Amino acid sequence: MQPLLGEYDCKIDAKGRMRLPSGLLSQLPEKESYEFVLNRGLENCIMLYPVEVWDEITKKVNELNQFVKKNRAFIRYFYRGAQRITLDSADRILLNKRLLEYAEIDKETILFAYNQQVEIWAKDKYESFLTGDEEEYSELAEQVLGNMMPDPTKFIHN
Repeated sequence: MQPLLGEYDCKIDAKGRMRLPSGLLSQLPEKESYEFVLNRGLENCIMLYPVEVWDEITKKVNELNQFVKKNRAFIRYFYRGAQRITLDSADRILLNKRLLEYAEIDKETILFAYNQQVEIWAKDKYESFLTGDEEEYSELAEQVLGNMMPDPTKFIHN
């Protein structure tokens, strides 16, 4: 599966349903029906994984030694709130009340797609989380990527 990419504004209806944007769906492989897993994210967002991606992640989580206390705690937290869902005929997913409360989502959301997953944020939380000055971003980029040098031979065309 190719990496997902993009930010999308969405709305939650009164029944807790959200229509996935066509720009996001077009990045997924063609299927008759789409199955996903919803789960709690790390910074009070909801994670949306294509089921194939979820299955790969859970293989790694399930390899943790459950006799180690911090591993058990992580496993419990990781699986807490997880549920399989299927896209309905109107390209909507149903977000359960507990996950919506966890992420403090009311109506307006931002979907942030990257790699092979999608974060679902309350619009105001997403905007305040990413509100920082450019100097902070520059410093963060240096700390995270500063030691990585691109291979110049990749840019040479013969």
